[in-house]
Amino acid sequence: MDKTLVQAAVFLAASAIAAPLGRFLRVGSVIGYLGAGVLIGPFGLGFVYEVYQVDSILHIAELGVILLLFLIGLELRPQRLWAMRRAIAEAGGTQVTASALLIGGCALAAGLSVVAAMVIGLTLAMSSTAFALQVLEEKKELQLRHGRTAFSVLLFQDLAAIPLLAVVPLLAIEGMGDRAATLLAISKAALMIAIIIVLGRYVLGVVYRLVARSGVREAMTASALLTVVGVSLVMQSAGLSAALGAFIAGALLADSEYRHQIEADIQPFEGLLLGLFFTAIGMSLNLRLVASEPLPLLGIVSGLVAIKALVLYAVGRLQGLDRRGARRLALFLAQGGEFAFVVLTLAVGAKVVDAAIAERLAVVVTLSMVATPLMLIVDELLLPRRREALPAFDDMPDGDGHVVIAGFGRVGQIVARVLRAKRIPFTALDISPDQVQLVRRFGSEAYFGDAARLDILEAARTEKARAFVLAIDDVEASLAVAALVRQHFPQVPVYARARNRRHVHRLMDLGVRQLRRETFLSSIELTRDVLRGLGLKEVEIRRITETFIAHDRKRLYDDYSHASEPEKLVARARDSARELEALLDADEAESVSKGQVASRD
Repeated sequence: MDKTLVQAAVFLAASAIAAPLGRFLRVGSVIGYLGAGVLIGPFGLGFVYEVYQVDSILHIAELGVILLLFLIGLELRPQRLWAMRRAIAEAGGTQVTASALLIGGCALAAGLSVVAAMVIGLTLAMSSTAFALQVLEEKKELQLRHGRTAFSVLLFQDLAAIPLLAVVPLLAIEGMGDRAATLLAISKAALMIAIIIVLGRYVLGVVYRLVARSGVREAMTASALLTVVGVSLVMQSAGLSAALGAFIAGALLADSEYRHQIEADIQPFEGLLLGLFFTAIGMSLNLRLVASEPLPLLGIVSGLVAIKALVLYAVGRLQGLDRRGARRLALFLAQGGEFAFVVLTLAVGAKVVDAAIAERLAVVVTLSMVATPLMLIVDELLLPRRREALPAFDDMPDGDGHVVIAGFGRVGQIVARVLRAKRIPFTALDISPDQVQLVRRFGSEAYFGDAARLDILEAARTEKARAFVLAIDDVEASLAVAALVRQHFPQVPVYARARNRRHVHRLMDLGVRQLRRETFLSSIELTRDVLRGLGLKEVEIRRITETFIAHDRKRLYDDYSHASEPEKLVARARDSARELEALLDADEAESVSKGQVASRD
């Protein structure tokens, strides 16, 4: 039997079982992955029985962290960062600086060098973005005040990790005292970053436009993955971190019209590989080391969690959180982060941190992750959860309360122009790359993406939208999107453009009630112009058109009950025509009668 296939089956089984089991036990899916890794690793049941195999798997699984950084870069649009600037700088900056100084001071006191203590302090000051956000989401606390503060802190940590990942490999050259080599390496790295930014700014958009025009969906996914891997390889060739390259690649595409499509294509790979990453971390947990040094390791874990929790509690209070909110913030972010495994590997390679120390710190970070959900459960048992109000939080980006517009043709653009004039945020999606490029040339913001895909709608944050405008002109595509939105986002009101009466009835079948036929009102206005040209008075024109509108709208909804019976619809149309004639005659007679009464008076 092929051992590779057996191990692949074991990993897939672990991924399929571990995350749901972790959530069921209320410890989080990441803990499920870690537990599965410990179970199948060389220190557990031994399905993966050689340490070098774990290292190889971990090296591959680091692509999950790389993709995570790419997605973080995609989210960091300039306007988003600017809106969050105060919370990021104050909360995140204070936490990282204070935690790094305290942890680094402890490392220095333990006899490590200044450089090693600095690297360890900054590394352990970082929390796990993937872990914390997932636990916050599972606990349904991400939208609470402390959850939003946690997001700001994590965002600063992600930004701070980038220069750390870039600097650590250069410390090896610095340690040799070769200033010329150091300057050459720094210059090479800066030049490579500048080249990537310039090429990415002017080349990536053209490439994605050509791929989108091909209409081959998997080609767009392959292009996104190629962007991440290609830029990461280029950065590695310059002696920098692949994660740094992924972040830059994501940031380059943050304002691209293809951002939502790319995010939706990458997300499944990121989730699967990140799960594999945490599973590999679990496999690499040296249980023999834990068994041989339980008290020292437990002491370091307790010290790390205590230092970070105290700093985070103080940060929370400074940000205006009450005691419970500050405490929850501290518990959610007190663990070490996934960047520690990457940075420690780089530090060992640069001979900045000893391999034995790095192995112990990796164990400490893993155990601190395990401790986080346990501390949260204890907190919830001792102090029952009180639901927080959602106060105004001006420092957060306007990530909810927006309008999603599906289809950015004539109808969608008119809606968008009015929303923009009223400063109401919106996200416009269109499946045509040519249309997206055209409207962007005229200053409108639109994104390439197929709104008939659930992952695209999720990337556009439809679940947080105030309204969904369905402005797609293709009937079948419009119905597919309407069905998807009504099924997965029933709380979001849908305002739909309909091609004709049949289209209206099919949308009504899906539960859509806010409907407008695309040519109806313009036809009414044209009719008014015709009647005006024929010499009718404005009062009479208004009476005729209002009668027609009311009659037609009533008939539209009355016909819905017979939408599947064409013969009855034909008969009703004939009856309706005669009924309309009678209504107009009656209105005219009534108007004449009122006029005669008024003249006598």
